[in-house]
Amino acid sequence: MPAATKEFTFKIRMSEEQGREAALYVNSLPAQDVLFGLRFAYNRHSAASGGYLMPGRKSMVKRETHALSAEQARWRLANWKTMIRTYREKGYSYPTISRIKKELGKISGTKRE
Repeated sequence: MPAATKEFTFKIRMSEEQGREAALYVNSLPAQDVLFGLRFAYNRHSAASGGYLMPGRKSMVKRETHALSAEQARWRLANWKTMIRTYREKGYSYPTISRIKKELGKISGTKRE
């Protein structure tokens, strides 16, 4: 059985142009899509204001690996648990750390991943 719907009214200060744009979105999108967009915008804003929004994952991998010699890459792989701790302290996600490890394997000439 579908949930009962209720009409909501919100007050928000914005320019006339922004108001027209917001009205277009609210009137043309289903409520589920509007909520999805608001949730995404809220989470992104929270991450940006909290200082942990890290866009550009590829550049982070390149920044960590572009100047390494094969010997340095081998050392990092040999001391991988320490490197994970270091990368986590920098705020890197586990998928990003995995990409760094894959790149280190290429640089060092080993087949580790």
